[in-house]
Amino acid sequence: MIRKLFGALALALAFTAAQAQPFPSKPIHLIVPFPPGGGTDILSRLVATKLTEVAKWTVVPDNRAGAGGTIGIAEAARAPHTGYEMVMGQKDNMVVAPWLYKGLSYDPTKDLVAVAHVAYTPVVIVTRNESKFKTLKDVVTAARAAPDSITYGSPGNGTTIHLAGEIFGRAADVKLRHVPYKGSNPAMMDVLAGNVDLMVSSLPSAMAQIKSGKLRALAVTSAKRSSSLPEVPTVAESGYKGFDVSTWYGLFMPAGTPKDIVATVNTEVNKLLASPEMKAAIIAQGAEPESMTTEQFGTLLKTDYLAWRDIVKASGATIE
Repeated sequence: MIRKLFGALALALAFTAAQAQPFPSKPIHLIVPFPPGGGTDILSRLVATKLTEVAKWTVVPDNRAGAGGTIGIAEAARAPHTGYEMVMGQKDNMVVAPWLYKGLSYDPTKDLVAVAHVAYTPVVIVTRNESKFKTLKDVVTAARAAPDSITYGSPGNGTTIHLAGEIFGRAADVKLRHVPYKGSNPAMMDVLAGNVDLMVSSLPSAMAQIKSGKLRALAVTSAKRSSSLPEVPTVAESGYKGFDVSTWYGLFMPAGTPKDIVATVNTEVNKLLASPEMKAAIIAQGAEPESMTTEQFGTLLKTDYLAWRDIVKASGATIE
């Protein structure tokens, strides 16, 4: 009996000592739920690098791609809630996918906690520079002349980017043919090769190719022009008033992660976002940095989660 009591006491002391260690006392595993090279990957690695440089943390990105980003999110949702597991979520897999995928294993509003908003970005409609399409009007004219003949690639079924193309087709009253890929990079390669006519992409994924002159940006889908591409018109300016589709990126941890750890990560990320160097780095990738409290980010998650239920229902899209 005494031996058991001493054993329990030893375990309790060990647990208390572990809790007393400053956070983080070991590397943080950052799940990136899309393949290398896309917008989520670019921002994840930027945040990981800067946290390592500035906060002196060790943050290790790990690409776990598949099923529109839902595989990586599901892994994060069932990870230990110790503070050493987090994921770069985005609107696609946090608020759109739950209404598209049948039997999804996680509820983003219950199984994960919003930690730190990082950035938002408009979606951009691009074509290769040699394309006959010079404006969005050219695309609509061609699509009306030959319905379902104009193809557009996206990073995958069920992403905000995929649905941005569907929503635009409805706004313009044309039928475009969606070609889903497993991530932004393969879609990018095919639009550059001319295998698909257009690509609907996050700006971070497409920015390098736009800047190099290999891709032509036809329009951004946000309500206002991007500060990274001020010369590119919005879809609304191209004749479709009120059109506004953008996406956001942020860090999440498994539900039950200690609140003090969540607060610490939020504070450090917001410090990064306040620095001119980090702001410039994010804008250079085509995104717009935006810091939030954990409460503000949690409210954004819940508000968008309910809003996209209606958008997905109206689109008629489902994924088995």
